[in-house]
Amino acid sequence: MNPIPGSVESYARLVGPEPDAVVTEMDVKADREGFPTVGPAVGGWLRFLAGLVGARRVFEFGSGFGYSAYWFAGALPEDGEIVLTEIDADELAEAREFLERGGYADLARFEHGDAIRIVERYDGPFDCVLIDNEKHRYAEAFDAIRGKVPEGGVILADNAVAAGPIEFEALPKLLSDEDVETTDATRGIAEYLHTVRADPAFETVLLPLGEGVAVSRRVPDGRP
Repeated sequence: MNPIPGSVESYARLVGPEPDAVVTEMDVKADREGFPTVGPAVGGWLRFLAGLVGARRVFEFGSGFGYSAYWFAGALPEDGEIVLTEIDADELAEAREFLERGGYADLARFEHGDAIRIVERYDGPFDCVLIDNEKHRYAEAFDAIRGKVPEGGVILADNAVAAGPIEFEALPKLLSDEDVETTDATRGIAEYLHTVRADPAFETVLLPLGEGVAVSRRVPDGRP
């Protein structure tokens, strides 16, 4: 069960930006197919945070059919760039179609394959990063991208609270260094949070919407 109250989620949707026709169609598709997306409440935050940091370049570890990328793209300048990565070629083709319909295809690079291998081919900086690949590889994704995020840039990790294979009750125990039996996905989220919170170059907070998003900002050297 999602520990974040549905009433708060619905309220956040009312406060946040109004989804356009393409996002509405994507939501219908996700509901119909049971496809996990961040949803419009978190989508609004993705666009807001990208705008807040003045993002010009975005990288996604796992893009599905382009839902989160569509929200990010709305905050980018005309010469901005968002790199979508997806192991499923059919989903990546759908992402291309949705972003074309929204007028964002010129901003996007569509990469088919393993995101952690793909990011090695790209130089930074990336002002916003979304980690939403295999949960047990989140820490690996962070290690692959951290050096390409500039001061003030943000790394967002979805499913920091919930997802199908994640056992929320085990997460606080793992973060407190208790040894508990749980799923590999749960351990992967805990490992990621341990890793990013121990990195002095980043400060991390939890956005308790959707299935939970860990938001990590690269801080200036010698911060106060």
